[in-house]
Amino acid sequence: MELTFALRFLKLHEFPQAWVNAVWNAEFTEMIPMEENLEEELSVCVEDFRSLYTCLLTFSREQQQSLSQDDNSQSIWTQLRDNGVSVQSLVAVLSSFVLTGKAKSANVQQRVGCLHAASLYLLLLGIPGSISNKVFHEIFLDACLSAITHCWPQDLGKKRKKDTVKCSQAEGKRSKPPRKETQEMEVDEEEEEEVELNFSNQDLNRIRGAVVLLVQSILRLLQTFSLKEKPQIACTCIQIFTKLLYFEPVIGELHFDIGQDITKLQSIPEMAFIGLQLNCSSKHGDQKESLRRLFHRLLYVILMMNKGDRGRPTLLVLSHAVLATRDQAIQFVCHVVNELKELARPLLKVLLQHICLQMVEKCEYRTHGAQAVGILTFEMSNTDYADFIKWLYNFSRHSKMVSRLFSVDVVMVLLRQPERSPEELDDPRMTCYLPHQFLIQSLLFARRNDNSPTVQSHVFTCLAQCLELSSLNATCTVQNLFSATGAQTVLEGESTEGSSNPPQKTYQSLPFRTVEVGGTDSLVCDARENIGLLLRRVQDSKSNVRKSALQALVGFLKHGVIPMTWENLSVLSERCRDPAVSVKKKALQCVGEMLNAKSDYNLILKAWLQGVLPAVVDSESSVQEKALEALDNVLLSQVKVYSPSRHLDTCQKLTWNLLNLLCNECHDLGHYFSRAITIWTKQNKFTTTFITNLISHTETDHSSGAWLLLSKVVAASPNIPYGKILDAWDNMVSSKDGSVTTCCHMMCVIGEISTHLNEDTKDRIVDDLTRWLKSFTMSLEVISAAIDTLCRLGSSEDVKQTQAFLNHHCGELISICETYLAGVILNENGTQNINEELMVKHLHTFGCASLNCPTRVTKRMVLLVESILTTHLDKLPDCQGELPASLPVSQFKENAMPSIVRAHGVITLGKLCLQHEELVQKYLPVFARELEIGTEVAVRNNVVVIMCDLCVRYTNVVDHYIPNISACLRDNETIIREQTLIMLTNLLQEEFVKWKGSLFFRFMVALVDPVPAIASLCEYCLLHLLLRKNPEMFSQHFIECIYHFNSYSAHKSYNKFPQTESEKVRFSLKGPQHREKRFRIYRFLLEHFTDAQRFNISNRINQNVLACFADEELPLDAGGADILSETFNILTLKEMKLKAMSQPDGIAAGEEQEEANMATMTKVVLQAAQNKVASQVKKRAFIENTVPLIINLKHLLEQKKSPVLKDLTAYLRVTMQDYRDEVKEFFAGDDQLAAEVEFILKEAEKERDMEKQMDNCNLMEKQASVHSSPARSGVAHSFNFATPQPLNQNHRRAQSERLIRILPRTKSDRQSKSLTWEEIHTSVISLGVTNRAFSTPNGDGKNLSFEDGVSAIYSDKTAGSHEESSILQVRSGEEQPARPRQWNVKSPLRQQKEACV
Repeated sequence: MELTFALRFLKLHEFPQAWVNAVWNAEFTEMIPMEENLEEELSVCVEDFRSLYTCLLTFSREQQQSLSQDDNSQSIWTQLRDNGVSVQSLVAVLSSFVLTGKAKSANVQQRVGCLHAASLYLLLLGIPGSISNKVFHEIFLDACLSAITHCWPQDLGKKRKKDTVKCSQAEGKRSKPPRKETQEMEVDEEEEEEVELNFSNQDLNRIRGAVVLLVQSILRLLQTFSLKEKPQIACTCIQIFTKLLYFEPVIGELHFDIGQDITKLQSIPEMAFIGLQLNCSSKHGDQKESLRRLFHRLLYVILMMNKGDRGRPTLLVLSHAVLATRDQAIQFVCHVVNELKELARPLLKVLLQHICLQMVEKCEYRTHGAQAVGILTFEMSNTDYADFIKWLYNFSRHSKMVSRLFSVDVVMVLLRQPERSPEELDDPRMTCYLPHQFLIQSLLFARRNDNSPTVQSHVFTCLAQCLELSSLNATCTVQNLFSATGAQTVLEGESTEGSSNPPQKTYQSLPFRTVEVGGTDSLVCDARENIGLLLRRVQDSKSNVRKSALQALVGFLKHGVIPMTWENLSVLSERCRDPAVSVKKKALQCVGEMLNAKSDYNLILKAWLQGVLPAVVDSESSVQEKALEALDNVLLSQVKVYSPSRHLDTCQKLTWNLLNLLCNECHDLGHYFSRAITIWTKQNKFTTTFITNLISHTETDHSSGAWLLLSKVVAASPNIPYGKILDAWDNMVSSKDGSVTTCCHMMCVIGEISTHLNEDTKDRIVDDLTRWLKSFTMSLEVISAAIDTLCRLGSSEDVKQTQAFLNHHCGELISICETYLAGVILNENGTQNINEELMVKHLHTFGCASLNCPTRVTKRMVLLVESILTTHLDKLPDCQGELPASLPVSQFKENAMPSIVRAHGVITLGKLCLQHEELVQKYLPVFARELEIGTEVAVRNNVVVIMCDLCVRYTNVVDHYIPNISACLRDNETIIREQTLIMLTNLLQEEFVKWKGSLFFRFMVALVDPVPAIASLCEYCLLHLLLRKNPEMFSQHFIECIYHFNSYSAHKSYNKFPQTESEKVRFSLKGPQHREKRFRIYRFLLEHFTDAQRFNISNRINQNVLACFADEELPLDAGGADILSETFNILTLKEMKLKAMSQPDGIAAGEEQEEANMATMTKVVLQAAQNKVASQVKKRAFIENTVPLIINLKHLLEQKKSPVLKDLTAYLRVTMQDYRDEVKEFFAGDDQLAAEVEFILKEAEKERDMEKQMDNCNLMEKQASVHSSPARSGVAHSFNFATPQPLNQNHRRAQSERLIRILPRTKSDRQSKSLTWEEIHTSVISLGVTNRAFSTPNGDGKNLSFEDGVSAIYSDKTAGSHEESSILQVRSGEEQPARPRQWNVKSPLRQQKEACV
């Protein structure tokens, strides 16, 4: 009676039998309308479901107990019949609630009713006798199971309504505002439907409570109701449970015990895991198949993907909830394997294989995926683990880049696990797969030569990480690979892996079966070759590879795997100036790591300074900031007050060691350090405390570094304890034992604080300085610093007073120098026993002093300095009045002065010229003559420096001597070529010198300098310093390069600038012996052309080279033949091809595009459109401008019987490859030439076919050896893993009509029809993409099968030829697929052949 009372709210007796029959006849797929009064009465009775459920649950438990005790008590079905309750009516009414609540527009009350009704049905179904009483209906059961996904709001990210009482009382209905116009009905209905999806927190709690009840009902059903004959329902249960794993976060620890009370489970995901485990019991069918379906669904949870019923899976956004669910799924898999043991372990291997195969390229997903593989392998026995490693070994040679990349990730995770013992292995042959040595050598290090730069870079990063592992075998293996005395046993060859023709990715899912991969090879390592390979990878063209190689190099250096030599360390500092910003930052990080790890190595300190300090002036602000931060942390922050009783810590010792090194060995980096100080000064980093701490170190054993830093920061300091500085000065003066650098820095500090000193102190310091200077015992550096400090001490606001001070003290020094020089030079035997050091010091002192008091320089003194370079002693006594006129160059003779004296004499004479313009006119011929005939390297080097300095001040005067300076770019001495290149680059940057005459071509000759360092320096100057100021520089001079480097001067415009015969010979690149150098220059220029410049240079070559010979403006003699031959060879260079028609830079050869998205597809389509238009424009220009010239030249060359005809033929052979089917159209004006070109192309095609056949023969031999190996003998029928790519369309489609009917014959016609690059861009914008970008295979796409709860991809072989194999073979890159899919792509050439047949 209690059950009958609980059922009264459903009013089952009021429903006509016709309506019940209609519902059953409709198979519960559509809503059958009921009477309005019944619908309204039922809508307010939803809360009564709870009491009915409780009552029914009690009856169900009682009946279960009675069955277990063989009690003959009355069943629930008998009670319902006795009370006149129709089971069919009950199920029909419940279905009305379920179908109503599953509608998108259902409110909260309807959704809760739906879930309660579904729970009641599942509870009824679980009572024994439900099938015999016709309660079971598969479609309605599926609808009840899926009610959770329909009733729970799918998008909770939208704005919810406020949690108010009114919201819940309104039963989820939205109050509609009054409408003024009926026309707004449709728009408002859309808005209403969108708003009705929003629920308050109270509404969601009600729905969740109903969801919990339904999930519990499913669990009760699985405990009592067998699904052995209902596999589709079992699949549905697994799908629903896997979706519920994301329902809400789990609080506390998960328990997977199926024996626990389901009413005490705290969270829905925990219930879902219990349901998944129940679904795998033997009650519901074959446990192996159940586990296969379960692992297949959990695969995408572990991969963090969303897998629908069809289509490819999509990635989930990584969040804490997604990661937590993934971890729980992995924990659950481990639990299932431990429970079922041998039954689940084979499927665990399948799960691991599919995790590897379906991994995506994104780093975060790969990292988590590799961790999952590592956790799951813990549950494998040694035999299964060895078998999986063997599979992973072959998988690491997969043609897909992401597969090879992920195999490296998996290896790194496995290396962190304890090494397995081979004792428990069944097959002794599998023992080789257990050691960590195999993982490193055969799977990790073997990928060092991978086709993909991404894989290469990742390998080197992981190799460095291996040295940090706790496994001793792993670290020893890595050390042996790069140690000269290590073992030399590795299992993989050095051949580059990866398919050269990567297959397109298929979006069909893999069958959840065992996956076999194949491929074996071997390798012998050499440690020195490995080190060389690593150093080459540091200079790789790909920035990612360089960064990873740097990280690996640092790891090897830190752990002593690679010797700590300057050759290896300098690589790190050089990469701090890498063109790529990311590599520069990585290099700065690496030198910092080395400094922290090995701060006691002097070479590392030097490498750190040479890497970090130049980065202060980097063009990228972020690199500057990183360098300044490193300098601040290492140098400034460690300057603390000095105490004799306290030892310096490691960081402080490092600071002073670096500063001392900067003073001595790395003093050339001082200007970079000064730049850093300037930046810090603006940031107010130098406080009074900092200066006080710094001064406390000026009397220690590391005082040189303290004075260096003090000399840089003293000008920016507000308050300075001058007394301590003056005491240090007095100590230095009295002791006279200070080092050169310390003296210079101390004098710099004195000069900076001179304005704060009183007159007595200044006079005392001036006396000390003049006494030192007059003694000529100081080094040249100290002399310069002393004179500079002397000038600063004498400076004042009164200019006349300052000049008087300088005239007095500097003039006195000039007089002393003059007396000494006259005594040596004018003395007949003065040069025989000359003191070179003293002579140099006097010259240097005179030069420095003369800059501060030019009026005290006498004409006699000028001639004395001049006489150091020449011998005109008879003229000196008569020159007390005026200076004589400029002496003829022919009168200059060598004198007996030593080379070092003459070199300093040049510098001193240059300083005099800076102050006296009349001396410039006189001595520039002297300098130019010295460059031409001088033999002393130091003298000529200083002459270059002086002439370039004079060019800054006297630009117009020195401009005439720029050819003399640039001639030094071909000097015999390397240092002079380097100095000239640097000085001229500086002048060109500041525009004191223009690209006139032969200057550009002499820079080009420096590009092919025999010394690689000079050539590299020239390339850097041209690309990074000069080309940015003048982007058209290369294209403007390209045509003239052809004439100039072949020494051809017959053209009326080109190669007409003046040159001496000696300069022509020196810079000549004429002749076949210099052909390689010329083409190296051409390629360099063309590589750095823009597409617009490439297009325009082709037209200019037609007009200024080919047309001149075609119109016989230039004679076709020997020189002309050389020019014409070289021009044809240039036109065949691949660098002449437009980049728009080349492969995009972002797609590496042999590397497939992974996870293509809409942006990538759009880029591909636009690229294809641009390629098409560029090809059309190029074709039009070729027809209008080039073809007429080719025809005329061909006839002319045949008449002359010129050997250039073969170069013309080679040019046509290369160029016409893109227009194979349009030869007759192109050469309509010359049928014979058209026939010859067709013959040439056919012969070229035959040669390519022959080469391809030879390659195929070699490949077949290789495959035969592979297939004959025992490892491959048991492989079943293989699948073709990837969809074949469409054929390359090398042949252009024939146009319906010719572009040009009449080819222009005259030069004026050709010029009038020349195209501009702007036409290409205009055409690209106006082009509409009408054709498909990709070809598709014949027939429909592959079907997806879900009969077993998994997706399947069938063999590419024809249907019915073979049964579906349970093994999916993934071939390595070096093997060819068995039978590729036939694509509906035919080239025009193939169609033409078929038509002929």
